[in-house]
Amino acid sequence: MSEQQVIVSGISGRYATALFDLARDEKKLDRVADDLKDLAAMLAKSEDMVRLVTSPLISRDQQGKAVLAIAKEAGLGTLASHFLGVLAQNRRLSSLGKVIADFFRLLAQHKGELTAKVTSAHALSETQIAALKKKLKAAMGRDVALTADVDKSLLGGLVVKVGSRMIDSSIRTKLENLQVAMKGVG
Repeated sequence: MSEQQVIVSGISGRYATALFDLARDEKKLDRVADDLKDLAAMLAKSEDMVRLVTSPLISRDQQGKAVLAIAKEAGLGTLASHFLGVLAQNRRLSSLGKVIADFFRLLAQHKGELTAKVTSAHALSETQIAALKKKLKAAMGRDVALTADVDKSLLGGLVVKVGSRMIDSSIRTKLENLQVAMKGVG
């Protein structure tokens, strides 16, 4: 474990910590991590899934039944499925995305990895993610766990944040810098 504790806070932090501790104690960290990656992908790809977990108009019973059916269909493990049921029962499904992010921060700390958040204009392929991990490991001298987000407003390029460091090579930022530079000319 690293000498610096990862701070997760709020509702998402409490749920992520509870899930992490349970998964670690049951020696199912890898399985739960895989299930949470699948859930994160579902949230990223499906507006219906986002509506299901965030809508206050859907009752807790309806949410519970729906997420358990989704978990079964997706082949999620027992621990992740039960966890979704608990979130639904406690009306905390709207925090699912943050819980997943906090879980991966805890997992990275447990494995002695740095965490990096990568934002790109388009979804990165597994090959691109692997290459980026390799470059970040070489630059940082440690393994790096990546979370990838998509922000179409970047137009192209990447924004990589590792700890307090940020590397912004997005086309949007380059265009903004060019615009500022051109205002000074004249």
